[in-house]
Amino acid sequence: MKSAISSSLFNSKYLLNPNPLSPFTSLKSIFLPKLSLRSITLKHSPSSSTSARRSISSMASSYKPEQARVPSALPLPSPPLTKFNIGLCQLSVTGDKKRNISHAKNAIEEAASKGAKLVLLPEIWNSPYSNDSFPVYAEDIDAGGDASPSTAMLSEVSKRLKITIIGGSIPERVGDRLYNTCCVFGPDGELKAKHRKIHLFDIDIPGKITFMESKTLTAGESPTIVDTEVGRIGIGICYDIRFQELAMIYAARGAHLLCYPGAFNTTTGPLHWELLQRARATDNQLYVATCSPARDSGAGYTAWGHSTLVGPFGEVLATTEHEEAIIIAEIDYSVLEQRRTSLPLNKQRRGDLYQLVDIQRLNSK
Repeated sequence: MKSAISSSLFNSKYLLNPNPLSPFTSLKSIFLPKLSLRSITLKHSPSSSTSARRSISSMASSYKPEQARVPSALPLPSPPLTKFNIGLCQLSVTGDKKRNISHAKNAIEEAASKGAKLVLLPEIWNSPYSNDSFPVYAEDIDAGGDASPSTAMLSEVSKRLKITIIGGSIPERVGDRLYNTCCVFGPDGELKAKHRKIHLFDIDIPGKITFMESKTLTAGESPTIVDTEVGRIGIGICYDIRFQELAMIYAARGAHLLCYPGAFNTTTGPLHWELLQRARATDNQLYVATCSPARDSGAGYTAWGHSTLVGPFGEVLATTEHEEAIIIAEIDYSVLEQRRTSLPLNKQRRGDLYQLVDIQRLNSK
C-alpha cells in the first residue's frame, strides 16, 4: 500500500498502520492546520470588524441574498454531535455476491472497531460494474429479507454496532425497472432513506471509455437528504457529483455533509474526481465524503479508487490510492460556522441577479 496522497490547502500528515491480521489497510488521518504558503499578519481592531459587519449587512439589503434560494435557504441545524469519526471502506468487488456481502460486513465491523460512527461503502459494491451484471445482481430492497441480502446485512450490522451506514449503492429491482440505489441505515437498523441515482452515467470519450447506464438503469426522481445521528446528510451517487445544482439544493436544505459513493474510471478519475469533491465542498462550505471500489485492472470496468474526505474549505483531510483500504478520519462540524463566518457567502449572494429553485420544496409548500 502506498502512502496516502493529499493536495490539501493545509499541511496534513497521515499515519499508515498495517494490521497483519486484517485484509484491509487501515488509514488514519491527523490534520494539522497551518498557513501553507506564507505567513500573513493582519492588523485587527474592534472598529474594523464592526465596519466589515456593517458593509456585509449593507450588501445584504441591496443584493437580496435571501432571494437567491427559492424557497429561502434553511439555517444550518444543530447536529446531534459535533465531532465523530467517519469510515470510508474502499473494497475489492468480485463476481461472487456472497463473498462481496461478507467482505463488506467485515470492513464495516473493522471501521466501527476503530471508532467510526458513520461508515460509507462504495458504489455497486455487491456486483461487478456492468450493464450485464446489474439485472443479475439486482435486489428487491422494499421486500427485504432473502429478496435483498445486501441490505439485510447492512440493517443487521448497523443495529448490532449502533452506527449509521451509508450503504454505497447496489442494483435495485422495482417491477421491470432497475435503479442504482443507496440505502441509509440508522443505529436502530431501520432504513432511514433511499437514494436512486438521479444522473445516469452515459458518456462516450472516443478511444478511452464508453458506458451507457441508461441501457439498463432508470434515473431516480428525487434528491435525498436525511437527518441522522451524525448530522444532516445529502446523498448523491457517482455521476451526481458533477451537477452542482444538486449539492446547492442540499446546502440550502441545511446539510452538514454530502456523501457520494462513486466509481469514477481511470480516464476521468485523475482529472475530475478530487477536483469535483473539493469544488462541491468549497462552493457550499460543508464536508464531502466519497467512497470508491478498489481498482481491479482485470475487470471490464476499472475504478479509479482514491476515496476521500474533504473539508468545508476545500482541504483534503484524508485520502488513499487505488488499493483496498479503510480510511478513518474526523469530522468536526464546528468548523462549518467558522468557515461561513470568515467567508459569508450566504450573505453575499446576488438574489437580485440569480436564483436557484428547489422544485421539490417549492411544490411541497
